[in-house]
Parts: sequence; structure tokens; C-alpha cells
Amino acid sequence: MTISAVASATSPAPPKSVKGDRKWGDILLRIVAALVLLYLFLPIFVIVLFSFNDPKGKFNYTWQGFTLDNWADPFKYPALTQALMLSINVAAVSTAVALVLGSLVAIALVRQRWRGQRAVDTFLVLPLTAPEVVMGAALLVLFLDLGWATGYLTIVLAHIAFEVSFIAMTVRARVRGFDWTLEDASMDLGASPTRTFFKVTLPLVVPGIVAAAMLSFALSLDDFIITYFVSGSTVTYPLYVNAAVKAAVPPQINVLATAILVISLALLAAGTLYRRRRIDG
Repeated sequence: MTISAVASATSPAPPKSVKGDRKWGDILLRIVAALVLLYLFLPIFVIVLFSFNDPKGKFNYTWQGFTLDNWADPFKYPALTQALMLSINVAAVSTAVALVLGSLVAIALVRQRWRGQRAVDTFLVLPLTAPEVVMGAALLVLFLDLGWATGYLTIVLAHIAFEVSFIAMTVRARVRGFDWTLEDASMDLGASPTRTFFKVTLPLVVPGIVAAAMLSFALSLDDFIITYFVSGSTVTYPLYVNAAVKAAVPPQINVLATAILVISLALLAAGTLYRRRRIDG
């Protein structure tokens, strides 16, 4: 008989109570996880479900019956459609500007060392931790002191102000794992710093940039509090929905929200498949 066989034969078996406790602990953990997921996704299920509702009045609050008419005419209310288009426009413009600024700040924070760098880190975290009410009021005071009329421009600037922090922190996490010796190898082979950035650095940082862009776009699209302070008479999609709660809630609100959700999931799935193909290839 070998030593391992003797050891396995003489080692005591774990008590049955320990196995039973571990089994019940796993079951309890799964139940809690399922309840948390249900709590998170139940509102989304309600939004999708009530996009097929056939309300008898102005408010789409109670289930009246199934219909596809809402999806046949999703742009029935021009004001709602214009508010959604404006929100998408603001999100696209602010994300594009904030993406450039935030990505450059993230690369500079990781790669460079200078006096006051910790202060910059602190200022980047402040928009993430400050209450949106405070930030919205502060931006409103700033715009009024500058003599700017609130509207589209102030909304875009306000969104850029908080998006830069989210993008910088997200891209920074990606850049921290970057192998900077690849840049040195590229320049040793004769590539210029500009060519090295676009051919080596940028492709490796792109996953973090894409994730930051998606997060920033989503935050801008559904922002309400800061937009409420600096919007003036301009109405975005969240502001329209907030006002509609008092007057009428048509099912087209749920239709457009569901469409945005489906498009977002499709883009996320396409990005995931693309990354997996690149890794497998």
C-alpha cells in the first residue's frame, strides 16, 4: 500500500453536519441572489410589459389588455419624440467631448508624475460623490453669473462636467494594466510617438474607452436632476416623462424606453462577441 493510500485511508472524513450546513448555505445564497436580481429587473419587466398595454384613459398604470398598436405607432406624440431625439443628441455630443478629455486625463494620470497629481485625483472623484442637487445648483449659479441663457448648450456643458469623471476613472482602470514596454519597443523599431499612440497604445486602451463611452452615454441619457436645473425651457426625455406623470402617461413612453433597452443590449452583445472573436482569433 502506498503512502498516499495509507494517508487517505487514515484521514478522518468531514462531518456530515458540515456538508449539510454548506449545502444549506449555498441554497440560501442562491435564493438571496435570485431575490436581488428579481428586485433589480422587475421594474424593467414592467416597462416592457406595459409597452403592450391598451389603457382606456390617459394613464398607463393598470393592465387593461394586450395590444400591438403602441408598437405600430411609437412616434404618435411629436413632443415625446422630440424630447427623446434631444436627449440622444445631448448624450452623443457630451459623450464625444467628455470621451476625449477623460481619456487623455486618464492616460496622463497613469503615465505622468507631476506636482499636484493627488489634487487632480481628488477633483475627479468629487463629481462622483457630490449630490446631484448640489452640482446642478452650482452649475446653474455658474451659468447665471456668466450671463448664459439656460438651454441646450448649458445642458451639454453640465453633462460633460460629470461625464469626464466617469470616463477618466473607467479608462484609468484599463490603462493601469497597460504594458508600457510595448510603446518603447515600437519606438525602438522606428515608429514615431504619434504612430505608436495610434497603432499600439490606442488599440489596447479601446476596450476601456468603449466601456466608458457606453456608461457615459447611458448616464447622460437618463439624467434628470442636473438637467432640471440647467435646462431652462428645453425639454429632454427624462424631463418630459416627469411632466407627463402629472398630465398623461401614454404607453409610447414604455415603447421608446423598451426600444432603447433592446438597442443597448444588442450593442452590448455585439461588442462582447467582437471581443471574444478577437481573443479566440
